Amino acid sequence: MNILAIGASRNIGYLSAIRLLNEGATVTFLLRSPSTFDDDSVIQQFVATEKARLIKGDATSEEDTRRAWEAAGTVDAVIFSVGGTPSLGIKGITINPHNLVTQCMFNLLCTIPTYQNAPQPKIIAISSIGLTPSAHKSLPLLMKPLYSMLDAPHKDKLGLERVLAHCAGWTWDAAAGEPDSDITGENWQQRPGLPAPGSLKHILVVRPAWLTDGKSKADEIELKGKNKQGYRFGQEELGCYTISRADVSHFIATSLDRWNELEDKRINVGY
Repeated sequence: MNILAIGASRNIGYLSAIRLLNEGATVTFLLRSPSTFDDDSVIQQFVATEKARLIKGDATSEEDTRRAWEAAGTVDAVIFSVGGTPSLGIKGITINPHNLVTQCMFNLLCTIPTYQNAPQPKIIAISSIGLTPSAHKSLPLLMKPLYSMLDAPHKDKLGLERVLAHCAGWTWDAAAGEPDSDITGENWQQRPGLPAPGSLKHILVVRPAWLTDGKSKADEIELKGKNKQGYRFGQEELGCYTISRADVSHFIATSLDRWNELEDKRINVGY
């Protein structure tokens, strides 16, 4: 399998890429600083065998994103896990730029290639639970204050989901509202190169609960030979508290093995 990883220098994208590399996939990373992996012995062993390809570029640049597609060749799946470094201030948690995730997704979609002898690539995009009023209402009571601090990053994630829904032809819940114009830009539906409504296929939006570090419960269960998942997932609101980044990466990697079950869905994941 040939994977393009956007936003995978760390956290969920990185962990997912390592899982897929260990399963024999080839992964092309778009990285602002490929040197970030210089001392990473795990990545370097795959660089040595040319299973990991490190492309210097920035996903906020449409041209750099186009080069990443070209360098990757015929892509089977994209893992899109872009996320800014959070800062805590009087307005809660913010990222800079405030529309980073949405704009990087625009660049990915506006440069997606058309393959003559292969299907459109699968796209797995990392979002979050609690984005909309109804989703926030379904959060556990103790988690609601924490999610209230995520207003700015969640506006960006809402933009991400809105753009994907438009291109995939999904019905958009009016109660969720439209993203602010400073997230998507004015008249974003007419952006050159953006896939026409309904023309984008093979999408999976993953909405993790509050992210933590630590081991994968799913991996530990599998090592014990038990037939359990370690986490819950589904299209419905799950009322979850947290999930480790390692378990989100487990879900992403295994989702490609059960794609028919998950394609064109928005899936919540958590404990």
